[in-house]
Amino acid sequence: MPMSVRPPQSFRQSQQNANGFNVLEYELMSERADALGRHGLKVESALAALKAWTADRQSAEERETLLNAASDAVWAFFIQREICGLRNNRDAIQRYGIPNEVIARLGAVRK
Repeated sequence: MPMSVRPPQSFRQSQQNANGFNVLEYELMSERADALGRHGLKVESALAALKAWTADRQSAEERETLLNAASDAVWAFFIQREICGLRNNRDAIQRYGIPNEVIARLGAVRK
């Protein structure tokens, strides 16, 4: 029965070079994923603050501020998702329960 001999891994060419994947790409992917997670937490926090708003304890101006903060957080999150290659935001809208009034304000420039 023929036997094959495999050279030690220290003599083999790195698989990283063979498929174009290297340490820098790994670090960049790691940073993108970390940033996406941080943006997701900001979205959760902003949406929770908006949901906690009550008319009897807070003013309409405070709600407006919360809406603006939530839309800014969601907008930044969507941009980060695109950087990571995730183009469709429907799943994120559903998962985070992003209200339509927040979505309507995405990308709006306020004075």
